[in-house]
Amino acid sequence: MQEILFLEPIFKEMIWGGNRLGTDFGYEIPGENTGECWAISGHKNGDCKIKNGAYAGTTLSTLYKEHKELFGNCGGDEFPLLVKIIDAKQDLSIQVHPDDAYANEHENGSFGKTECWYILDCDPGAKIVVGHNAKDKEELKQMIDEHRFLDLIRVRDIKKGDFFQIEPGTVHAIKAGTLILETQQSSDVTYRLYDYDRLQDGKPRQLHIAQSLDVIGCPHEENTASRSTKALTNGELETMVSCKFYTVEKITLTGEETFVQTEPYTMMSVIEGSGTVQGVAVTKGDHFILPSGMGEYKIDGNLTIMKSYIG
Repeated sequence: MQEILFLEPIFKEMIWGGNRLGTDFGYEIPGENTGECWAISGHKNGDCKIKNGAYAGTTLSTLYKEHKELFGNCGGDEFPLLVKIIDAKQDLSIQVHPDDAYANEHENGSFGKTECWYILDCDPGAKIVVGHNAKDKEELKQMIDEHRFLDLIRVRDIKKGDFFQIEPGTVHAIKAGTLILETQQSSDVTYRLYDYDRLQDGKPRQLHIAQSLDVIGCPHEENTASRSTKALTNGELETMVSCKFYTVEKITLTGEETFVQTEPYTMMSVIEGSGTVQGVAVTKGDHFILPSGMGEYKIDGNLTIMKSYIG
């Protein structure tokens, strides 16, 4: 039987971060402004280590390069996806991400950044930004030049369990009081459009107006992808999104269920409860990869898992 690969999370302190990664997930966080947990990542800016078994201490990027058989012999030198938990105590900047073509040309061959958000929890009345109101690039530039950001952005109410697919070119911002699980392409390229004129170390954070104008789609197109739910014997499997970069599913169980791995490898994050996967104990805050060749596998317990895989 293939060994499950558990990962050691990496934490990032941010100007907007809080302490919920410690209080809600029990992680040993570096401080009271911890904004991000890079939970499954082979990116150079946060390369998780395997924490169990034969590959303990090996980084995910090294494992992906040197043991392709664990990943279905998928092509490419870089692990393609990244899973984060984000704790936004304060508003993140209003921002946009490039697609593969733009990032490859302008960001040293980087992947673009298609991403999606699952709202793990949020304060009453919490909101996010997705989209903008400019009808074309000319109006977009004018609104930016005139600092009419409140007129530009589309602010939306959110609740626990909501899900959003954020395509490249989409103006967006996670706002205060929000805890999310983010699945994305393995990219750390963010273009800040506006940062509320706040200071970090006495200086404004860098903005990227020219790049933002290059990549923002005009007019904004709403993402209309719909979720679908499949009943299981002891729970349900909900497909949140399936795009060319990833599929994300939510598994909610109250007992044992048998699954069949059809994808090259499977990434999983336990977001509620506890149980077992192939008899191995898992609990809230665990992140792991089922390597290629698992075939049939059993999950048992009272738990919720976010599952993701390529394509």
